[in-house]
Amino acid sequence: MNRFVTAERALRTAAPHELPDAVRRVLAEHYAARSAELFMADYGLTVLQPVSALPHSPQPLPVHGSTAGRAFGAQEPFVEPERDGLVRVHLPVSVRGDRLGVLSVTLPEEETARDGLTELAEIAEVLGHEVVVAERDTDLYVQARRKDRLTLAAEMQWQLLPGCSCTRPEYELGAQLEPAYAIFGDNFDWSSTGDHLMLYVTNGMGEGIEAALLTNLAINALRNARRAGLALADQAALADQAVYAHYRGDCYLSVLMFDFDLATGRVRAVDAGSPQMLRLRGGTVERIAFDAQLPLGMFEETDYVVQEFQVEPGDRLVFVSDGVYAVADPKGEAYGDSALARAIQSTRLLPAAGVPRAILRELSGHRGRPVPDDDALVVCLDWHGR
Repeated sequence: MNRFVTAERALRTAAPHELPDAVRRVLAEHYAARSAELFMADYGLTVLQPVSALPHSPQPLPVHGSTAGRAFGAQEPFVEPERDGLVRVHLPVSVRGDRLGVLSVTLPEEETARDGLTELAEIAEVLGHEVVVAERDTDLYVQARRKDRLTLAAEMQWQLLPGCSCTRPEYELGAQLEPAYAIFGDNFDWSSTGDHLMLYVTNGMGEGIEAALLTNLAINALRNARRAGLALADQAALADQAVYAHYRGDCYLSVLMFDFDLATGRVRAVDAGSPQMLRLRGGTVERIAFDAQLPLGMFEETDYVVQEFQVEPGDRLVFVSDGVYAVADPKGEAYGDSALARAIQSTRLLPAAGVPRAILRELSGHRGRPVPDDDALVVCLDWHGR
């Protein structure tokens, strides 16, 4: 039997918590691997933590400045020479563009010749899919992502997210929340079909558990309406009613909602609050303003109006919450459009998945302190079109 098929079967039949041991065994038996280690990216995308060293790794690998981190960032295998004819191969573990971590394997150099490296990369891809499925039945991989303890509000928010990146032929998406281990109100959501991508960027009011509860209610109301097949404006109206019915206007949630037509690049949008969108096109960054409408849940039975615009192949859209553009430096000067435009320009060569983290690092320098006072959310969409 083909050894790749054997490896794939071993991973698909392994118990959820035994995937690291299963990949280790099959690589040792069929690829002469001396060692194999699965690393998971932490919530802040700053370190890679070995799954076998739970609950916390004493020596996590930095995403920036390590060979494993290089494979994670580039999403390509990286081969590192070792002694005695061995090499250490770092293989990205991802699922449809969602970057989960890295599989690092030490094995004889001849195993990477011909189709060997391709097979190893495919095994890492299968492992990624199995990890996602296994997370329904074990906390092992979710625990491995934590270099610090999550607040309860952050736990609720991360469980609500679809992922941190996604890739399709028509587009690439990347997103990041800060502070990663204490986020409470900001959120994002997306869903795609054969013809459409729906994207939501939300900024909930309040702090802690109350903000997380508000966002959970609103996001699930939007999902309920979307899954019922309702149009964008009707989704906003239904979620608005759900939030108002519970909070009676005392709490509300700002949201930018988009429906991208994958075939034409035509976009329908509802702007119900404070998140903003900037577009990089032809080397120029500009903020795209929409007619502002009421946040969800502020008043009873608000009607929402859809606006339309066009995206073109090569466009980069960056969506930010007020925890980005309104952040003040120690002198009280807000980050603003100009600084944000410079950050978008300086990250123009990065893939969409790497842009949010890079912009948030620049924002931290402007803020002058490591811990933000407010949630900060950045979502990046690269549009390729058909």
